[in-house]
Amino acid sequence: MKLRKKLPGLSTQILIGLILGAAFGYFFPEIGKNLKPVGDGFIRMIKMIIVPLIFSTLIMGIAGTGDFKKLGRLGGKAIIWFELATTVALAIGLIVINLAHPGVGVNIPVTADAGAKAAEAAHKTINMVDYVLHIIPTNIVDAFARNDMLQIIFFACFFGVGVAHIGKEGEKIVSLCRSVAETMFKVTGYVMSLAPIGVFAMIAYTVSSFGIAMLIPLGKLILSVLFATLLFIFILMLVASLITHMNFFHVLKAVQEALLLSFSTASSEAALPIAMQRLEQLGVPKNIVTFIMPTGYSFNLDGSTLYSSAAILFIAQIYGIPLTIGQQILIMLTLMLSTKGIAGVPGAGFIVVAATATAFNLPADGVAIILGIDRILDMIRTTCNVCGNCVATVIVAFWEKELTKETFDKSYTENFQLNPIPKIH
Repeated sequence: MKLRKKLPGLSTQILIGLILGAAFGYFFPEIGKNLKPVGDGFIRMIKMIIVPLIFSTLIMGIAGTGDFKKLGRLGGKAIIWFELATTVALAIGLIVINLAHPGVGVNIPVTADAGAKAAEAAHKTINMVDYVLHIIPTNIVDAFARNDMLQIIFFACFFGVGVAHIGKEGEKIVSLCRSVAETMFKVTGYVMSLAPIGVFAMIAYTVSSFGIAMLIPLGKLILSVLFATLLFIFILMLVASLITHMNFFHVLKAVQEALLLSFSTASSEAALPIAMQRLEQLGVPKNIVTFIMPTGYSFNLDGSTLYSSAAILFIAQIYGIPLTIGQQILIMLTLMLSTKGIAGVPGAGFIVVAATATAFNLPADGVAIILGIDRILDMIRTTCNVCGNCVATVIVAFWEKELTKETFDKSYTENFQLNPIPKIH
């Protein structure tokens, strides 16, 4: 026990893994490239937790109230905040790139493979009607197998209301779901103990594969997107704090492990279980956490929308193509629609940028240039996505009057000040 107390907290362990992984990948690139399976193994372990955790906790929350109107109200409030946040993210992406001009002077040859991939993506589109229909599952077992979060949420909402309306028999199902949820949180604790190793492997692979040579000419773009993301997060926290009179920078501290995980692995899924756990420890009700967080995973991609607007303008700057304010507003409106739900479509972020660039007569090869640093940019935008979803969840809980400033402050003090290393139970 004494030895355990001396160990640093999980967030510190993850940060150490990140730093050591970057150094290892730089000094031993050949070995670092071979560590990808270790990182992939960690991500797969996280993914195996998500479906039973989300489904069981969502059934508990819905069946506990049996209030379908409340679900509609939650969804409506969430969509309003999602739309406001993503609009601000798009605007900040455009403003920062307009001021920084990271694309001016960039001259990087495009490889044949990257050029072909960009050209293929430019001719693809995401049909929003088909996407909406896709939310309705035809086979829920298939949706579970594919980790299709929106289809799982859709089915769970109906199933949960059904459970609530069958009386005492439904209590057995709720009890089973409660046991499953508690078990999955325990499994999450086991998996998270391996997080520093998984992060070490992922970062070592990233640094050894892409190296410093690719980062230097495109460094200005990376720094511009990073600055825009940090500016957006600061504004988001400030506005949320003014609206609720709660200190949202405390939310950042509470979910710091989730943010470090999302940055290190470039995976929102890796951060989802621990982010949900930490939000509950902040006093956010379980039924709101389990509904808003997975929904935001598909509809509230603040970082991805910010990156999309920045990437389009960057491509225009590379080729010296001026875009008027009117054209940029039109690009912004286009991305507001096309970036909704892109997490549910493989490679959709790349497709959206390529298709939007082509629609505004920008060369698709410009997208191929960004491919070289896409992994780095993905780490930044994924972290922003997770942060935005955590803020949205707390905001909706406040609007629903299920989280007060007093409850928030008390939970933060007890779980994150007096006990700076809260347990994953």
